[in-house]
Amino acid sequence: MRTALTAVALIGPASGALSNSLSGAYLAARIADREHDYAAAARYYTRALVMQRGNPELQEALTLAQLLRGNFDDALPIARAMDKAGVRSQVAQMMLATDLARSGDFEALIERSKGEERGIGPLVDGLVRAWAQLGAGRAEDAFATFDELSEQQGLKGFALYHKALALAQTGDFAGAEAIFSEDEQGLVQLTRRGAMARAEILSNLDRNQDALDRLDDAFGPASDPGIAALRERLEKGELVAFSHVNTAQDGLAEVYYSIAAALINEAQADYTLLYARMAQALRPDHSDALLLVADLLEDLGQYELAIDAFAQMPRDHVDYHAAELGRISALRKLSKDDAAIEALNNLAKTHGDLAVVYSTLGDVYRGQDEFALATDAYDKALARTDEAARNRWFLLYARAISLERQDMWDKAETDFRAALELEPDQPQVLNYLGYSMVEKQIKLDEALEMIERAVAARPDSGYIVDSLGWVLYRLGRYDEAVGHMELAVELMPVDPVVNDHLGDVYWAVGRYREAEFQWSRALSFIDGDNVDTEADPDRIRKKLEIGLDDLLAEEGKPPLKVAGDN
Repeated sequence: MRTALTAVALIGPASGALSNSLSGAYLAARIADREHDYAAAARYYTRALVMQRGNPELQEALTLAQLLRGNFDDALPIARAMDKAGVRSQVAQMMLATDLARSGDFEALIERSKGEERGIGPLVDGLVRAWAQLGAGRAEDAFATFDELSEQQGLKGFALYHKALALAQTGDFAGAEAIFSEDEQGLVQLTRRGAMARAEILSNLDRNQDALDRLDDAFGPASDPGIAALRERLEKGELVAFSHVNTAQDGLAEVYYSIAAALINEAQADYTLLYARMAQALRPDHSDALLLVADLLEDLGQYELAIDAFAQMPRDHVDYHAAELGRISALRKLSKDDAAIEALNNLAKTHGDLAVVYSTLGDVYRGQDEFALATDAYDKALARTDEAARNRWFLLYARAISLERQDMWDKAETDFRAALELEPDQPQVLNYLGYSMVEKQIKLDEALEMIERAVAARPDSGYIVDSLGWVLYRLGRYDEAVGHMELAVELMPVDPVVNDHLGDVYWAVGRYREAEFQWSRALSFIDGDNVDTEADPDRIRKKLEIGLDDLLAEEGKPPLKVAGDN
């Protein structure tokens, strides 16, 4: 998409001071690019372009940076300059095509989509041309273009989906439903958005019950406010207007959004973001595009931009809760937990029927070690969660942790075991319950069996492997514990708890110098501002001073004893 530059090519024969300035601006822009800091990248590319006007690589890089940060109108003049100069750029062509669609010049857009030198790619060009033909009042040509595109290898699904949307937009709901119902190979996209579009199409055919059945097929009993609102209207017998594509411009926005949605996990996040931003430029009220843009920005580590994007969702929109939960996630990643808690409490006032609001609140409180508040939040989440819901086990597990940390073991164990009834082989639950029983020196044989099952499910989890080594240590099976603890340290080499545990195991088998080395390592990995109670630095220092045997005696704890040794 973008031609890489070298500093030498940029600098050219210019004088030393200018060369250094140009080189510095370019290198700063490239670093900002790698960090996905689009605002900084745009600033530095602009500075470099001032010094080397007309450089096509710099122009394309600046255009892309402006677009990815959401500044379509700032990027557009650069794209026009590139096109005027005959520079071939996919990004510039996408922007110019979008600009024509926004101005309603569909005839010009049709002509642009035909030229290979101004093309974007076979799929985008074909879909753009079809929707532009529809916008220009040439419906017969548009549907012929969709059909031609569907015959190309790998493009059938996209072409059929967009043809169905176009038929619905023109009022041919029977034709649109025929495409969905005859799609035996599952090529037509049945994403959440696609499923809801089909439900609207069926409603316009006076088939509300069929629409409800298709929603059940797609989502089962699970529901979010958007689907719930649609279901409610269908159940009341309302005719639900087709809202997914109202104009040809909306159709073009859907082109970019559907491609962006298909690129998730298949392409680099910034490339996917390019298509999502283009959908936004064409249809600013496209809520799914907004959520996708914000999610991608969060994935790229651009939390402030993500927060700004999520905040654009109107408060009265059916997807407002989803945007707020996304914004809260980004706030947490910026360690702004107080702001996240405030936002969750506000969301509870408007969306208090949603379990996810309270489960998220519980997660935030648990992360702050506010276990009583976390327990209360999980109580509310569980009260709003169906007994058969897939995520119920996790709510029980999270509440059990909060109860265990409050020394309310009987209630915690009840929740752990209830979670295992729902998910019998869940390694997180098996490990936490087993490890807790080891620490409490109860039911050690059952604890060992649980942790062995957890290790079988997650052999690469350092925490779980550590638990297996530790339960063997607690059982006095020191020689067996060594290998597991060494593997745990390999998997998590800088974890203080695991290194401390390995030190204890080494001491138990008489490898005293190695034990002292591991305790010293554990001390070096402890964060003074966030001390884990399982890796108590004072206790580790005491072990280094007098050894584990004397420390256990000083603490009044049983001495080390090999299993079976009378």
